[in-house]
Amino acid sequence: MRNKLNLPADRVAYARSLAERITAPVQDFIDGHSSVTVERATLRLAGADGANSDGVPVPNLVVDRIRAADPTALEDGATLRYVNALVKTGGTVQALNDKIAAGFDVTSMSLGDRKAIEAKADELVAASLRRVKENRGFREGKLEEWKGRNNSPLLYLIVATGNIYEDVKQAAAAAEQGADVIAVIRTTAQSLLDYVPYGATTEGFGGTFATQENFRIMRAALDEVGEKQRRYIRLTNYASGLCMPEIAAMGAVERLDMMLNDSMYGILFRDINMYRTFVDQKFSRMINAYAGIIINTGEDNYLTTSDAFEKAYTVLASQFLNERFAFQAGLEARFQGLGHAFEMDPTIKNGFMYELAEAQMAREIFPEHPLKYMPPTKFMSGDIFKGVAMNTLFNFVSKATDQGIHLLGMLTEAIHTPFMMDRFLAVDNARYVMNYVDGFYDDIEFKQDGIVVGRAHQVLKETIDFMELVEKTGMFDAIEQGLFAEVKRPKDGGKGFEGLVKKGPAYYNPFESGLMRELGLKR
Repeated sequence: MRNKLNLPADRVAYARSLAERITAPVQDFIDGHSSVTVERATLRLAGADGANSDGVPVPNLVVDRIRAADPTALEDGATLRYVNALVKTGGTVQALNDKIAAGFDVTSMSLGDRKAIEAKADELVAASLRRVKENRGFREGKLEEWKGRNNSPLLYLIVATGNIYEDVKQAAAAAEQGADVIAVIRTTAQSLLDYVPYGATTEGFGGTFATQENFRIMRAALDEVGEKQRRYIRLTNYASGLCMPEIAAMGAVERLDMMLNDSMYGILFRDINMYRTFVDQKFSRMINAYAGIIINTGEDNYLTTSDAFEKAYTVLASQFLNERFAFQAGLEARFQGLGHAFEMDPTIKNGFMYELAEAQMAREIFPEHPLKYMPPTKFMSGDIFKGVAMNTLFNFVSKATDQGIHLLGMLTEAIHTPFMMDRFLAVDNARYVMNYVDGFYDDIEFKQDGIVVGRAHQVLKETIDFMELVEKTGMFDAIEQGLFAEVKRPKDGGKGFEGLVKKGPAYYNPFESGLMRELGLKR
C-alpha cells in the first residue's frame, strides 16, 4: 500500500496506541461480566432451540428460569444447568428442548457429577464448532473456485419487505443483476427485543425479522443463484442490538458472511446500555472470528447526527477503537469492515476533494481491512436527478480509493423503499463508473501541498486530539458526556442494563473457553 497522502507513520501508530489504552479498562470490565444474551447464545450453540406455545424461545426459558430460581445463579453460567439436565434425562438435545418448551424447568434437577457434565459439554462444543468450521471451509472453497467473478469493491444491496419469501425474490433478482452482497434489513426495533423470534416470518415493518429459519431460507436461495452465476453471493444481517451474540451464533450456524456488529451503534442510536452491549459485542465477535464472518461497523451513523465536515475525526477515532476491540476478540484485519460514509453537505465548495481525502485516508490507515463505504443519505432530497449525480460521485470515490464493500446508493432515497428497478439502476451506475475508472487508483497521485493531502493530515491531527481527550476522560464517561456523535447516554441507563451479569468465581462457559482456545486469545 503506497502512502500517497504522506501520513506520518509515527502519528498513526500513536493513534493505535491511544486506542489500546482507551479500550483496556473496557476490556477489563468485559472479561469480568456476562449477560443474559451471552448465556442464551451459549445455549444456542449447545443446541437449545425451539419455542413454547406462547412463542418464548427455549434459550430464554432456560435463562429466565435459572434467574427466577436464584437471582445469583446465572453468575455460574447457564450451560451448566442445561447440560446437567441433558445428562440426567439421558435423551437427545431435541428431546430436552421439547421438554423445556412444554414447561420443564432445568433448575428442578440437582447438579450431578461435574466431570460428566463437562464431558458432555465438551462434546456439544466440538460438534458446534465443527459445523461452523465446515461452513467457513465451504465459503472459502467457493470463493477460491469462483475467484475474480465478483465486483471490486463488492456491491452491497439491501432487501426488506417484511416477508422472508418476498425477500427471497428480491434478493435473487438483485444478485442476478450483479449484486455481490445481499443485506436483509431487520424489522423496525428488533434490535430492542431481548429475544430472537422463532421460525420463518411473513410480517415485519420496514424490514424482516432476523430468525435462524429466515437465515436458512435466504442462504439456500442465494446459493442457488450463486451456482447459476458461478459467483459466491454473500449474505448479511444485523447482529447489533440486545441479542447481538445470539444472532452472531445463528449466523455462524447458517453460514452468513457478513454481520453488522458495533456496540457504539447500539449505545448511541438505540439507547442500549453501554456496559451490557460492550460485553455482548466481545462474545459475538469471537463467534464471528471463528466463523470467518466479516463484521460491518457503524461509524457512518455518526454523520447523521454530527456534521460530516466538522466531525470527521469522530469517524476515524471510532475506526481505531473498533479495530482494537475487534483484535481483542480475535478478528483479523481482513474480517473488519470498518465503516465510513460519503455524507458531506453537497453545497460545500470542494466537498468532493474532502470526501476523496477521507476515503483515501481510511484506505491507507487500514490497508488490510475490507472498508465498508456508505452512500449519501442525509442530503438526499427526493430530486432523483441530483440523487443520481451524488451517487455517481460516491461510486467514483469508492473505486478511486479501493474500498472493499460498497453499499449502493438509491436514486429514490428519501422517497420510498427502493423498487427492484431502482436497485437495477444503482447496480448499473456503479458498474459503469467502476469499469470506466478501473485503473484510477493505481495511476493517481496527490499534490503534497494540495487540498486532498491537507485535509487528510488535518483529520488525523483532530482525531489524535480527540482520542487524547477520550483517554483522559475514560471511554464510559466520554460516551456519557456526548463526545461521540453528540449523543449523551448515561452509564447506568439504557435498555438491557438489568440483563448484565457479573461472573462468579465458579463461572462456566465451555463455548467461551473453546473459542478463546481456538482463536489463541488470553485473559
